[in-house]
Order: sequence, then C-alpha cells, then structure tokens
Amino acid sequence: MHPVTPALKGWKIVVAVLVVVGYQAADDVRRLLELVDGYRWLVVLGGLAAVAVVGFAYSALAWRMTRFAVTDDAVHLNTGILFRQQRQARLDRLQAVDVVQPLLARLVGLAELKLEVAGGSGSGVSLAFLRESDALALRAELLALAAGLQRPGTAPTAGRGAPDALDGRVDGTAGDGADGTAAGAGAPRPVVAFEAAPEHQVYEVPMSRLVLATLRSGATVGLVLAVVVAVSAGILSRTFATVFLLLPMLFGLVSYVWSRINQGASFRAATSPDGIRLRHGLTESRAQTVPPGRVQAIRISQGLWWRRPDWWRVEMNVAGYSPSGEQQRDTVLHPVATREEVRTALWLVLHDLGVDDPVGVVDAALTGTDEAHGFAVAPRRARWVDPLGWRRHGVLVTQRALVIRRGRWWRQVDVVPHERTQSLGLQQGPLQRRLGLASFVVHSTPGPVSPDIAHLDAGVVVALLDEQSERARTARASEGPEQWMRKAAAPVVVAGQVGAAEPAPSGPAVAPELSPDPVAGPGASSVRTEPGAGA
Repeated sequence: MHPVTPALKGWKIVVAVLVVVGYQAADDVRRLLELVDGYRWLVVLGGLAAVAVVGFAYSALAWRMTRFAVTDDAVHLNTGILFRQQRQARLDRLQAVDVVQPLLARLVGLAELKLEVAGGSGSGVSLAFLRESDALALRAELLALAAGLQRPGTAPTAGRGAPDALDGRVDGTAGDGADGTAAGAGAPRPVVAFEAAPEHQVYEVPMSRLVLATLRSGATVGLVLAVVVAVSAGILSRTFATVFLLLPMLFGLVSYVWSRINQGASFRAATSPDGIRLRHGLTESRAQTVPPGRVQAIRISQGLWWRRPDWWRVEMNVAGYSPSGEQQRDTVLHPVATREEVRTALWLVLHDLGVDDPVGVVDAALTGTDEAHGFAVAPRRARWVDPLGWRRHGVLVTQRALVIRRGRWWRQVDVVPHERTQSLGLQQGPLQRRLGLASFVVHSTPGPVSPDIAHLDAGVVVALLDEQSERARTARASEGPEQWMRKAAAPVVVAGQVGAAEPAPSGPAVAPELSPDPVAGPGASSVRTEPGAGA
C-alpha cells in the first residue's frame, strides 16, 4: 500500500480514544473540569500524545506487514501483525469494484479499492490506500480479468493458488529491490496491461432536486407534525418542557438530511462494457462498477410526498453488498428519478423487458390499478384483508423478468430477471385460506429488495409458482457465461432437452454494443451482436 496509509488510518485510533474518554467523563462534568484545571491539562495532553504515537506506530507496522497480489484467478491480501491472515477474492465471483476516496485521502490523491464478491458477509477485500491513478488502473485490470481476458504478452500464472510471495505490486511479480519488494518505500508500481473501458453517461441528478426531495421526505413531515403537537401542548399546559423532547428528533433529522445529501451529491450513472458505472458523494467520493449480470433485483419506490413532482427512488440487490450499514449507499441506482429516468435506470439492468410496449408496461407498474398490459390482479374478495391497497396488487410475467407492484400510498415496484431468481415460496394464512387467497414470494440475495405480492387468488399463485420455477431454470440455462467477454458455447437441443454444448463458431468475438440513446427506454433494441460471434 501507499506509504501515507498509516497517517490516514492512525488518526482513527486517536478519535476512538477521545470518544470513549469523553463518553465516560460526560457523566461528571465537575470532574471533567478538574482534569483541565491548573497543570493537569499537560498530563491530559501528554496522554493524548502517547496514544497518538502508539496509534500511528501500530498503523505503520500494520502497513509494513500488508501485501497484496493479483493473479489471473483472484486477488490475494495478507494482513496481520501477531495473527497473520490471508484473504482471497475470486475474480469469477466478482460482483462489484468500488473506488472510494474519503475526504483526507482525496486531499493527498489516494483512494481505496473495494472488491465485493458473492461470498456472504465480510467476504470482500479492501485495498487501502493506493494512488488514485494506480487504483483506477488496477480496477481496469481486475474487471478485464473477471471478464475472461488475459494479460497481453504474459504467460499464465503457475498454479491456481496464492503466489509464494506477495510483494504489493498489482501484477504479483517481483519488485525492483533485492528482496523482491517494490521500489519507492513499498508503494505499488502497476503494470498497465488494460486500458480503462469507455463509458457513456446516461443521467445525472441535479443538486437542487436532491435537496428538495430530501426535505420532502416522510421524516421531515413527521418532525414538522411533532413540532406542532409539542408547541401546542406547551401552550395549553403553559410549560415548554415538552419542547426539549424534540431535540433528539431534530438531531436525527439533521443527520438523516445530511447523509442523504452527502451520499447522493453529484450522482451520475453511465454505461460501459464493464457494466454499470455509478459516481456519487460529497465529502466521500465513490465510483462503483457493477459488472453485467450482477444486479439481482430492482425496486422502484415512491413516498406519499413525492407524488406531486412524480419522483421515484430506484434501488438494487447486488450479491456482496450488505443491506445495512455503510453499504446501504451502494445499493442505490438512482436517488431521485423522474419517470423518464426510471425507464433509463431499468434499461441499465434490463436492455429488453420482453414486451411489445415497454413504456406502457412501466407506467402500468408504477401507477396502474387494473389488468391493463396483462397484469394479474388481486380478486375483489381481497378487500377483506387489505381494504386500502388491494387494487394495487398485481404481477406481470414478461419474457425477461417478473414485475410485481403493490402499495396504494407508498408505491413499490419490484423487477426480478428470471435468471436471477434464487427460490420461490407460497404463503397462506388462515384467513387467506378461508378466502381462497395466497401470497407469492420471490427470494433474492440480501439487499433492499424483497419481492413479494400478497392476497392473489390461490390458484393463480400455484400456477405462477410452477411456471416461474420453469422460467427461472430455462433462463439460467440459456444465460451467458460469468466471464462476459468470453464466447459462450451454444446449447444443443436434443429431443426437447438441453444437451451438451457445442463450441461457438470460430471468428472474432464481438462484445454487445449498448445503445447510446437511453431515451429509447428499456424496451428498445439496445443490444446488438454480429452473426457468428458466439452470442
């Protein structure tokens, strides 16, 4: 890693100690004042200096013991001082590559490279910190290797395990020093083997819209109502003690508004051969790359206060991204989208929705309440279990995806590509059995999207369960390889069954070309391949 890494990580230890001491001393303010009285503040200052020295020394030693290497199959990371740990991120399971720049790292031109793989919680690998140019070059190399390309002019790596020596260079080869370490105080010196893939921006969120949408959220409206109630109660009771109860709510609202604006500032989306490119962040800049086929499900939601301007929030499930904590920001595909931008965001994941009228289908999913465009809706008897929202319940099966809509006041639309279906379920409570109703559940990877539709006719749900299982199997069998730049073998159909695969016709493989016109909508013919290219 870069030699400045200890300075960027050591201050966190000092801040943690200050927070713990401040929390313990906050219960006795008089004792806290005694600590800074007279010459005692010199002792406190000396203690903080000792903590800072220990923290930075530990960070420097940890930096010295950290090494990483990249092979054709995986990224290997060695860490630990007393207890050594080796982590491995397989490139064939790569789900996303993020270049993260916290505020301090951005000031000195450094970046953190995060690799998310489909291996459960804590399976990712973080390389912090690298030069920004090195991080971008390494990202291009990792995406190229994950796509199935080989390094030009290099022989395959001997063996499939971790290399014998991890020297901190991106290519995993020996460095310039006599002991095999890279020259320049351990800083990586990447070998540029792949150029960064070109990209085409499809939308950008204006800052004014982001701020206004955040202020029009349900949390802001709830706080305003709480203020009105508290002030009214204070006037009636002639005491304003209840007003102080609003302080925690006010701090919570300010934190919520700031986090939404900080995370969504300068939000931009682009397409590239590497997949979906997302950039956002005010104090912490993040550049995400989600390779093709890694988005498991999409959710389009609209709160009650966003109806008049017709704004929507688009989120996605990506294997490897945690549904909670800091990675919640990574699952946003569009923080505040117009209806046209909703279609564009959906087109980024599904270039063809598999219907004749994609614009009409999307509009029916967003605001429809009837059977238009083929939606199967809840029967009238469902009003006994859901008197307000039963008209919005509907499900549509297209050639490419399953579309679920629900919510009368807080609208939600879930879209799950057939090949990304993990498993299916049928749920039926006692009252539903009495009314002949059932709920249909689609299980996806952990994330903000949990597709399900309640109170459909039980016969419809049973048929949907069987048919959707077959569609998911067929879609998985016919989808392309995980390494999206490699030629796929064409399946051989014998007696109605899929048999062994034959090699694709010889000739140069042509990667799918994305249409540069996102206004065409998700149903446009935006993926084109040459005949005989093995697609």
